Amino acid sequence: MPAPVPLTPDSERYGSWLIRRLERLGMSQTDLAVKVGRTPAAVSAWVNARSEPRSDLKDAIAALLDPDHTDPPPSTDIYGVQTSPPTPVAAAHRQNPTSSVRWHHRPAHPDGGREYGNAAAFAFDADLSVLAREATQNSLDERRDTQAPVRVRYTLHELDGEYLDAFLAALRWNEVLPHYTEACRGDQKVSRSLRSAIDDLSQEHRLTLLRVDDYNASGLTGPEYGDGRFAAVVRRQLDSHKVTGGRAGGSYGLGKATLWATSRFGLVLINSTLSEPHEGRRAGRVIGRLDLPWHEVDGNPYAGPAWFGLPDTAPEHAGVSRSWWADDDTLSALRLDRVGEEPGTSFLVVGAHDASGDAESLEEMHDKLLRSLADGFWAAMVGGRTAGPMLEASVTTLRNGRVHIREQQVDPHAYHPATSRALKAYLDGTTVDELTAADQVVRADVPLIVTPLKGQGRSRDKGREHLAVLLLTPADENDSNVNRVICMRGNRMTITAHRPRELPLGTTAFQAVLLAGYATGRGDAEVRLAEAFLRASEPPEHDRWDRTEELTTSYERGALSRLKEFRGDIDRSVRSLLGRRRTPPSAGPAVLRELLKLDAPGRGPGSRRAQSFPTVRDIQAFVDKRGAWHVTVRLHLPEADDPWVLAPVAKFDVRSGGRPSVKWELLVGSESCRAEDGTIVVEPGVRIAEFSGVTDPDSHPVRGTYARLAIDVPKARGGAQ
Repeated sequence: MPAPVPLTPDSERYGSWLIRRLERLGMSQTDLAVKVGRTPAAVSAWVNARSEPRSDLKDAIAALLDPDHTDPPPSTDIYGVQTSPPTPVAAAHRQNPTSSVRWHHRPAHPDGGREYGNAAAFAFDADLSVLAREATQNSLDERRDTQAPVRVRYTLHELDGEYLDAFLAALRWNEVLPHYTEACRGDQKVSRSLRSAIDDLSQEHRLTLLRVDDYNASGLTGPEYGDGRFAAVVRRQLDSHKVTGGRAGGSYGLGKATLWATSRFGLVLINSTLSEPHEGRRAGRVIGRLDLPWHEVDGNPYAGPAWFGLPDTAPEHAGVSRSWWADDDTLSALRLDRVGEEPGTSFLVVGAHDASGDAESLEEMHDKLLRSLADGFWAAMVGGRTAGPMLEASVTTLRNGRVHIREQQVDPHAYHPATSRALKAYLDGTTVDELTAADQVVRADVPLIVTPLKGQGRSRDKGREHLAVLLLTPADENDSNVNRVICMRGNRMTITAHRPRELPLGTTAFQAVLLAGYATGRGDAEVRLAEAFLRASEPPEHDRWDRTEELTTSYERGALSRLKEFRGDIDRSVRSLLGRRRTPPSAGPAVLRELLKLDAPGRGPGSRRAQSFPTVRDIQAFVDKRGAWHVTVRLHLPEADDPWVLAPVAKFDVRSGGRPSVKWELLVGSESCRAEDGTIVVEPGVRIAEFSGVTDPDSHPVRGTYARLAIDVPKARGGAQ
């Protein structure tokens, strides 16, 4: 007898599967008994988990109740014993798992009402930066294990030729194409956009997918139609359904609409691994949703939304497509395969684009996603000595299943070094009382008075005081946007950049961070009140603290005045912290420093300045037997009139203190650039450059295999740029 296989709380009983299949087919237990030649009492025993049929009879029942092979029965009996190996019938049963999956289009409203598009999608711009902000915020809000980061992975994937044909076949494109054809005929905005998308697909035969995967998240749990995460995302609008104890960044239930808005076809596929079992299962819960305007096909009117799934045969949901449990082959064909079994959700945006026009090529879209993740969530990616980051994010780009741009992890210290340093100092408890060095961080508490909720305050009760935390540090030398306060709450997503007023003349450039509510790391009653108060003051974009309908209707009079006072206190605190700075004696008189400034060649009054800086797109590296690091660095450069003269610096990445620099033994250019006297020179007009280098082992403070290597590519002193 085979060794027992213990049943877990997630294991589905055979009886549960049997009940589900009978309900979907509208078949009674008596009908099944007749068809399989058994007594009704025997079927009742199976349903109530008192016994199970033999394995050969199970195969026959599976073929009868699940002829399309979409919902195979569980593989263990009620005693936790593994059943016998599958027979040829059972093996055939698992083939073609999506043969019954189809598109269901919602019929038009019987009262003649029409929607020419999803209004929620117009609440945001169809911009990759907005998508990254809203989707990543939702993932952060669904973080499951608070001792580990939620990991978010963005994957761009361009398909053409046979790869595109295979994907469209798996998507049953021919079934949905007539609906697209008719939806394109209108003159409304959505119809015009769809018409352009369909024409481009027909002419270019190329499609861009964007998949957003999160891990260590809750997944789309809950029933198919009742209250839960699944229905909130797939079936409903304006249903946030956040279970986060008041810490959620979002609150309107609008953010998910950015996924559909970023699709030129209004189409998103979903695969979720659940943190809580549904129907006794966790992995591979798949469904697709399509948002079209009202249209008619063959004289039949349709409301617009459609779902890609398994037909639901329950009487109350007859004709509706529901989610199904997909196998590995199906997930691969639909480009929805996930790595491992960790809970979370994968959203596949079909026909992804950036409507702002800022990013048209794959490379530009890749870079924009990286920047957007860094700008919106750098603080959530910073960890301290005792607590790691809340978020890890990366971007990868593929072409026809092959890597086009390697996966790049978003490093907050590379994109926002000063503010990341400030937050890390707070998390590590290393802030100071006054600034005496460029790498120090000074702190102050800023009071926020939280107005009482209506009906809960006493006469002349101004409210409760919450102490937000203000952190200030000197700006990094490469910072182009300085003298601002980055404000955040909750899971430390950037809300707004505040410009303090009435700064003293000659103020040294600085960066500052304001932590309010749960972003302070505290959890007392005042923190909870402040978090709810600030969330109520945010519009759907979550980009400012100001007047909203929720604020004025939920809180007593004076709430808006408290916000204005808060901003004023932030300004006063910044001025106070700047006044605590002590200038190091080695700095020298300001007049002398001005005289010693060098003007870069070609930078006269009429010359055009570069609008941004070169960025590192990819690094490939290995350590040889001598301990020398061999690196190949790929750069993305903005347009410029003059050559870029860059001075690559190799540094050993250490846990604390500064990063010690090491010398180059060899520096070599490529076809797109050249090496000259320890610098890399890139001619005007070149947007992508690549160079290689080898470090000098004699200059290493420790063996190369004992440290990580960081590469900085600053402008060379006196260079043309």
